[in-house]
Order: sequence, then structure tokens, then C-alpha cells
Amino acid sequence: MSRIAYVNGRYVPLGEASVHIEDRGFQFADGVYEVCEVRGGYIVDGVRHLARLRRSLHELQMQEPMDERALDVVIRETVRRNRVHDGLVYIQVTRGVARRDFLFPGDDVAPTLVVIARTVDPAKAEAPAMDGVGVVTVEETRWARVDIKTTGLLPNVLAKETARAAKAKEAWFVDRDGNVTEGASSNAWIVTADGVLVTRPADFGILRGITRTTLFDVAREEGLRIEERPFTVAEAKAAHEAFLTSATTIVMPIVRIDGKPVGDGKPGPLARKLRQHFHTVAEKKPI
Repeated sequence: MSRIAYVNGRYVPLGEASVHIEDRGFQFADGVYEVCEVRGGYIVDGVRHLARLRRSLHELQMQEPMDERALDVVIRETVRRNRVHDGLVYIQVTRGVARRDFLFPGDDVAPTLVVIARTVDPAKAEAPAMDGVGVVTVEETRWARVDIKTTGLLPNVLAKETARAAKAKEAWFVDRDGNVTEGASSNAWIVTADGVLVTRPADFGILRGITRTTLFDVAREEGLRIEERPFTVAEAKAAHEAFLTSATTIVMPIVRIDGKPVGDGKPGPLARKLRQHFHTVAEKKPI
């Protein structure tokens, strides 16, 4: 069965899906996006993802492509048409198609909306968590508003390539003070010897991850303490555990930082526990 994409009011075969060459997403990366997990026939944390999408649009003074109820219908219909039971659904909004100009086009230019969905094998998605993953540290090179989930991801792409060259899964950006900000596509966490979860405050320096936010709910139910504060690379390497969070990886144990083992070099018990319990707390909406 051919995959189906939603593009500006039409469901079309993925191979035929396209946007205009003067779309501002192509010309300027003038767009935002969200990625939601689909698990067991449910969309996970969809309400929070759409709320963050609205915030990103507002921060960039961009029109919403349609009201939230209509967008929810489009998302679920795209998932259904692609018969995705376990996988991901991707939503991207750009400022639309206009003559190439740095200035915003007029309000008569409609946003571009693209939604795609794909299946992910649950067994393959779970496999990395069994052994844990490695991360490498890289210099923070991104713009100051990484709290907006934009499509301008070139620094993230380069960081991911650095990680792959080092046979690692993820790259952690490090600011000028030597503190970890976040991963190229995830939020960063460590666990102290006292069992305290530590993650950087979600100010303008990181993206307020939806999985990160839901993990606060999970931690409260488990009676775990969280400290929102900066932590250095040295502290991370000396931590009892480390892990990353994102919609695509959930809670992923980290066993190496810059090639050196974290803790005993195996997935930590708290990371495993949080991963196991995450979907019992996360919001789930049937497709």
C-alpha cells in the first residue's frame, strides 16, 4: 500500500506530494513542526503537542493553518490512511508560498500544512533501550530561540553526523559555561547518586519537550524528586545514570558520554523504570 500524505487540503500518494518551490519553508526554513508518537492505535500526548505547535506559531507571528479540532481530524485521518498502529505522525506548518523576500508576506498568503505518518517496528524501537546508547558533546551553535520548534535544524543535523561518526546515538550541545543544554533531537537528563533527576530548566535555552513534560508527571507518581538546573559535562560523566527523552525515543538510557561509561556502563534502573511506566501516565487518544 502506498503511503499517503496530507498537503494543503488533499490526501495524496507520498510520491506525488509536493509544495511550491517558493514555499518559505524551503526558502527560509520559515516553519515549525511537531512529531507525535503513535502507540497501540493511540496518539500519545497529542493535546500537549498541538498546544506547543500553537505556541511556536504565535512566537513566529504565523497564522494557524486551521482550528485545532480540524487539525486533530486531519492528523488522525492521515494516521488511519497509512494504517499506522505503532509509529510516528509528523506535522509541519510554514508561512506559505510567496515571492522570495525576507519580509513576511501579507495575511492573504495561507500557511502550508503537511502531515505524514509512518509505521515503526516496536521491537526495533525498543532494542536500543535494552543496551543503552552513547552520546557525544558538541559546541552549542544554535540560535537563541531554540524554545521554538522550527524547521531550521542544520546545526542539529551536523551534530547528529558528529555523533554517528563517533558511533553514538545522540549529540549533547554544551554552552559557553560548560553546561549541557540538550540533545540534537532530545532533552538531556542525569540521575545523581541520591536518585535525584536533574534536567536543565525549560527556558529559552532548550525546547520544552513534550515527553520531558510528561515525565514530570511520571516522576511525581513514582515519588521521585526532580531538580531543574544546569549541569556540566563533568557532572554528567560522573552521574549515577543518564538518559534522554523525546517523542521518538521516549526514555532512552545513556551508557556512554564521549566514549566513557556512565555508572556501570549499563542502562540504569531509574531510566528503565521511567520508560516502563511512561505510557501509563501519558495522554492517549484513539485514532
